[in-house]
Amino acid sequence: MKNTEVTAADAIKVKLPLKECLIGEALFYKKVAMVVLPMIIQNTLSNVVGLLDNIMVGQVGTLAMSAVAIVNQLMFVFMLCVWGALAGAGIFGTQFFGKRDYEGVRITMRFKMIVALVISVSAIILFKIAGTSLIELYIAKETSAEEAAETMRLAKNYLNILLVSLVPFGITQVYAGTIRESGKTTLPMVASMTAMIINFIFNYILIFGHFGFPKLGVSGAAIATVISRFVESSIVVFRGHLKQTEYEFLKGLYKNFHVPVHLIWPILSKSLPLLVNECLWSLGQAVLLQSYSMRGIEVIAAMNIANTIAQIFNEVFLSLGNSTSIVVGQELGAEHYVKARIYAWRMAALSITSCIVMGSLLFLVSPVIPQIYNTEPEIRNLATEFIRIVACVMPVNAFANVSYFTLRSGGKTLITFLFDSCFTWAVSVPVARVLAGYTVMAVTTVYFCVCALELIKSTIGFILVKKGVWVKNIVKNA
Repeated sequence: MKNTEVTAADAIKVKLPLKECLIGEALFYKKVAMVVLPMIIQNTLSNVVGLLDNIMVGQVGTLAMSAVAIVNQLMFVFMLCVWGALAGAGIFGTQFFGKRDYEGVRITMRFKMIVALVISVSAIILFKIAGTSLIELYIAKETSAEEAAETMRLAKNYLNILLVSLVPFGITQVYAGTIRESGKTTLPMVASMTAMIINFIFNYILIFGHFGFPKLGVSGAAIATVISRFVESSIVVFRGHLKQTEYEFLKGLYKNFHVPVHLIWPILSKSLPLLVNECLWSLGQAVLLQSYSMRGIEVIAAMNIANTIAQIFNEVFLSLGNSTSIVVGQELGAEHYVKARIYAWRMAALSITSCIVMGSLLFLVSPVIPQIYNTEPEIRNLATEFIRIVACVMPVNAFANVSYFTLRSGGKTLITFLFDSCFTWAVSVPVARVLAGYTVMAVTTVYFCVCALELIKSTIGFILVKKGVWVKNIVKNA
């Protein structure tokens, strides 16, 4: 029986051979590699440059590093809101690509552009009005008045400059995301790598005042980020439109901004849960950091070091998760339901195996990398402990991540909302708050306990993926 002759309901009942679910043929890995490798290269280089930027800001001082970490956490919330809002339309876009319906892709891209601009402008207004109040949440009461005032000054300067980059960031995500959904990830990678190089160069020049430029410190780092965001947006937009033979969905994109009425609610019904999910999840991460910061400003500095380093190693499973939504989503759009199920389990096996290797490497280098930071020894030691914890839970996080993107590929956005942000707020945040605020437990032990909760999430993910609740073509009649 051919895959296209099997209904979604029948495909769920098919017993899958264990070997086929764990190990794929060469063609499968080639397909995955074409999607995931540019993502891994792009994001790894981005995180390496982020690490170097972090080190450069760290040379200015611990307070500067903490100020940047606080603002970056706020920016993280904004970015995830953009990604979440665009992801719902992206589910349709991926399945439209599987169906080879380019007009459908154009419609979803127009929808994305409107949403991205609305969120970006709204975020600028919000941060202008409430920026000071948000930053204050991360400055512990025990911090001296002098240190608190300096941290606030640095953070506000950094935030106000970064606001200029929010609109180009939103536009970049619309173009880069849609191009990736087509399975072509090279252009976004090239644009991102170029932006990273420019960001690094201008960081070096403006933070320290080289080549006759003024020494701007934290403000210089923000200006460098703004420049790089405009460069990235320009490359992905202009290059994409110049190569319309390669990116057919860009032909006639701005002929009008029409989104058919019959598609607005289906897209919104998938987008809103993802927008709310990413917003609440990122806010949850911000609250988690704020909970840990109750133990002192040095905890923020240590976690900033640990997260910057760990993110480089985490990029393998994060990219594999994103690739899962593309690889599996395109099979669902083509109505290859059995193949989609097999691919989902293969992606999970590949992600876990990769993270056992990456986690082991991260654990081995954990004592070394924090030593390059110009900060107090106790902060470096604390960062090492945080990194080791991340390394230990990495395979568990990998499976939870693949489960999330598998569920999302079939349009089950309400389930992903419950699976992701509701879990964070109902389980992770209360546990962190209680352990950090009402016990004498070491902050590293608190962090480990919170990270270990991912075991519960992974178990739920396994059950949902196995039941096949996500096996669905959402563009069949679109």
